[in-house]
Amino acid sequence: MIKILIIEDEIPARKKLKRFIKELDSPTEILAELDTVQSAIEFLNHHQPDIILSDIELLDGNAFEIYEQVSVTCPIIFTTAYDQFWMNAFEGNGIAYLLKPFSKERFNKAWDKFRLLKHSAAEEQNAIINLTQLIRQNFSEKSYKRRFTISTHQGIYFLDTEAILFFEANEGVVFAYDCQGKKHLLSESTLKEIEEQLNPLHFYRINRGELIHKPYIEKIERYNKNTLAIKLKDYKTHLKTSQSQTAAFREWVEK
Repeated sequence: MIKILIIEDEIPARKKLKRFIKELDSPTEILAELDTVQSAIEFLNHHQPDIILSDIELLDGNAFEIYEQVSVTCPIIFTTAYDQFWMNAFEGNGIAYLLKPFSKERFNKAWDKFRLLKHSAAEEQNAIINLTQLIRQNFSEKSYKRRFTISTHQGIYFLDTEAILFFEANEGVVFAYDCQGKKHLLSESTLKEIEEQLNPLHFYRINRGELIHKPYIEKIERYNKNTLAIKLKDYKTHLKTSQSQTAAFREWVEK
């Protein structure tokens, strides 16, 4: 149901509009028929129609006073006997400017324009909703690696991801350093392979060979012009960002 507000101070003009509306193939409801600036302001402060059919010169002033005082989001079809206001009409929400006396054909063209805009807006809104749902679904379905399997001559044990300070790649092998400073040899062969399994909000690759865990960052210092030195909790050696990663690291660490 399309909700319509008529703002018109001439009774014959209102009757003509209602007749044209009645003959439309769209389901419609006329919310109100108003003839003054003040009554329109009061109405629009509490109601939001789908479209407004608005005369311009009203009993107590100019209709543009309404739209200066009230936030209106719906389209407006202006109907007037004066041609000097058309530029003002299209500066706001105006989509058509019908000079009186206008024909049914001209009214229908203005209405078709409204329906086209309404359909386009609905499609855009649906696209936004679908995209939002898809993003939420992907995030809810995305699961990150919670622990790593460590194989040794004595057997297999597990290292929780939350307990890892950082990962280090060195000569084709990858190590994980835990929060006690212990070094663990992983079965994964590259940092990229590990990086893809971790939450990017928590882990960041600061250079070619090191991937750090945000909760353990204790202090960040300037090392030289384009490099930062990172102090991790319970780890004596500072890790350093590469020059190409420094700017992006600054952004990531503040998220």
